[in-house]
Amino acid sequence: MSDPITLRHSPLEEAHIACGARMVEFGGWSMPVQYSGIIDEHKAVRSASGMFDISHMGEVTVSGPGALAWLESLLTNRVGKLALTRGQYSLMLDEGGGVIDDLILYRSGEQEYFLVINAACRDIDLSWMRSRLPSDGFVVLNDLGDAYAAIALQGPDSERILRTLAPGCEVPKRNGIASLPGFEGEVPSLVARTGYTGEDGFELFVPVARGAALWNALLAAGVKPCGLGCRDTLRLEMGYPLNGSDLSRERTPLEAGLGKFVSLDDPEKPAFTGRPVLEAQRAKGLPSQLTPLKLTVQGPPLRSHYAVLSEGAMVGETCSGALSPSLGEGIAVAYLPVALSTPGTLLEIEVRGRRYAAIVAELPFYKKPAA
Repeated sequence: MSDPITLRHSPLEEAHIACGARMVEFGGWSMPVQYSGIIDEHKAVRSASGMFDISHMGEVTVSGPGALAWLESLLTNRVGKLALTRGQYSLMLDEGGGVIDDLILYRSGEQEYFLVINAACRDIDLSWMRSRLPSDGFVVLNDLGDAYAAIALQGPDSERILRTLAPGCEVPKRNGIASLPGFEGEVPSLVARTGYTGEDGFELFVPVARGAALWNALLAAGVKPCGLGCRDTLRLEMGYPLNGSDLSRERTPLEAGLGKFVSLDDPEKPAFTGRPVLEAQRAKGLPSQLTPLKLTVQGPPLRSHYAVLSEGAMVGETCSGALSPSLGEGIAVAYLPVALSTPGTLLEIEVRGRRYAAIVAELPFYKKPAA
């Protein structure tokens, strides 16, 4: 737990308190875990709209004539395939193939890229990247994490709300980025369209001084404030991994089931840190696989570090777990031997000394109802 003196605070903290948020520590930050309740907030995002403070996440620009080649050497996904204003999910690995961070990268200019990195990894990422900057000055790294307030607007009503909020906005397509008019300031205001909930949604990046105005405008539009609690249940229902829980330097992205974001078979992808380890692992066979599980009986909410058993023997432990508000079932993910990761495999999860029947599921856990 962080020392209260070093705990970081969002520029929107006063707005959270005014909305009745319960604040907790997350990744060294004081952040809202819930307002009206996790289930209520979760259902609002699935049915209408919700907003999350993501100001704790880091924003970094990488620019210059050497930016593309340098990013290719650091990240698993091929950066060179990005057209202007397009983005991609990627991972930054250490030499052992372990995940330092998973991030979103946008090509924001001919020789400029905008990166969104995880809160708990901000200092680690920046230190890692700076230690690998070329000495020729052809790559410029600029940390803008303290210059931005950021809000994720998520849910099926999000595009309508954005168009009302910023009528002059050229709304980006999925995995795109554009300017956000009406909230200009010291740094460019931006809107991206990726999301971490399984619903349509946008990430709105505005200068810190404009953060409260953006929050209040969304609040006035009827958007429900949402905390980390429902962000976790929403992303877990979709099988999206959380760095620090499901991703770590002890596991490779291949083990985490993220091989489609690792360009091992793309002949145009240059060498990147950790690649030899991934190639060797793929050739030899994975030692484990991040596996979706769900209880087949009624049981308590699943959490991390619960033992997973096969025929009475422990074969792994849960990384993330929750009671799915959409499904009413206990769901979790765990690294298991590949032989036990086939959908339909019967297992058990031990919770406080009692074992509950479980089954290997398929992702996503939650599928949107047919329109």
